[in-house]
Amino acid sequence: MLKKNLLSIAVVTAAMSLAACNDTETVAEPTEPEATEEMAVEPVAETEAVEAEPMAEMDMEATQTIAEIAAENENLTILTAALQAAGLDTMLMEETKHTVFAPTDDAFAPVLEKLGVTKEELLANTDLLKTVLPYHVLAMEVKAADIPYGTEIETANGKTITISEDNVITDATGNTANITGTDIMATNGVVHTIDAVLMPE
Repeated sequence: MLKKNLLSIAVVTAAMSLAACNDTETVAEPTEPEATEEMAVEPVAETEAVEAEPMAEMDMEATQTIAEIAAENENLTILTAALQAAGLDTMLMEETKHTVFAPTDDAFAPVLEKLGVTKEELLANTDLLKTVLPYHVLAMEVKAADIPYGTEIETANGKTITISEDNVITDATGNTANITGTDIMATNGVVHTIDAVLMPE
């Protein structure tokens, strides 16, 4: 009987000890990892390539008259001297619009040879100059793009010339001159250079 009581006490004591251990022992509950707040990154908008607009062509504003342009051109010295000798340079300084087909210095060489005169003798023949020089002038402004190809064009001396689509001028004698430079703009018109002197008769 005593043994049974001792055994019962031992069992109760062991049970109480086990319960005490369970109470003091803390079991760590698994903790969920803190949710890290993700920063919302907005997609970078693609930048469209902007094509550069072509620069508008700037019209060069003319600042000189036809006479002044001729006087400063090193290839038009004989023409300038001839205009001054004939007193026609003042006409090309006025505000009235003109077109001049300007023979270069080289263009006068065959004329001097044909006439058998020097440059000085040619410049002294004002009657000839007053007939020939106005034949190179139109009493209006005609740019290269506006040349009426294939039709007779009246000049300032009343005689006509014709111009082909190849920019070749035919004068009253049937001789030809090539337009070698175009659209030299002046305040009172335009200059086109040519490689021969035009003859009205």
